Amino acid sequence: MGYKRFVEIGRVAMLNYGSDYGKLCVIMDVLDHNRCLVDGPTTGVPRSVIGFKRIMLTDIVVPVTRSCKSASLKKKLEALDTSVEDQFAASGWGKKVAAKATRAALSDFGRFKVAIAKQKRNKAIKAKVAAKLG
Repeated sequence: MGYKRFVEIGRVAMLNYGSDYGKLCVIMDVLDHNRCLVDGPTTGVPRSVIGFKRIMLTDIVVPVTRSCKSASLKKKLEALDTSVEDQFAASGWGKKVAAKATRAALSDFGRFKVAIAKQKRNKAIKAKVAAKLG
């Protein structure tokens, strides 16, 4: 299988640095080999120039023209049958991000319950393996 996540106009990316960390944006234009113009009118990301090291590319592509206005990008995003946020949340990466956020929000008692559940699961696995091996 070849690599499929190329930098292109309309590619949805997640910001991995700065005040907008974790937000989704759309690549609007490629300025040079290090920087691109991004915009995220539905996620609150302002139109700005950002380095490729500061974004992570997703599999989602939005059909937009190069350097279109924020208003027309917003219309295109709203016209999609499923929103970009929903598509990302349904992906494996989105589920992993949601699980990490849920786990980070746990209280001390919640972490304790997770540890007990993990112990029970491991005991059940050990019992099955022992029974299988005889």
